[in-house]
Amino acid sequence: MAVKVVQAHIFVEGRVQGVFYRAWIAKSAKKLGIKGWVKNREDGLVEAIFIGPKPKIEIMLKECRKGPRLAKIKRINVYWEEVPDRHFSFEILR
Repeated sequence: MAVKVVQAHIFVEGRVQGVFYRAWIAKSAKKLGIKGWVKNREDGLVEAIFIGPKPKIEIMLKECRKGPRLAKIKRINVYWEEVPDRHFSFEILR
């Protein structure tokens, strides 16, 4: 039986910019085999898309709540969305 691929669109609030949170997310996602992207937003949030098997996405979401040592996570909003037809890697966007 094939594992269902899902997409989570997240917005992370707290001290998440200037603490290597994007690089930490990218490393964690690549380790789990998750596709997508992460970027800093002008409003101070970090936004990311995770695409992969739901159990791995759930692990990634738990990891995002911890973050790297200097991060302080206040809140993570998660929106489950349709998976796009194409997804190749994990990228840090500017």
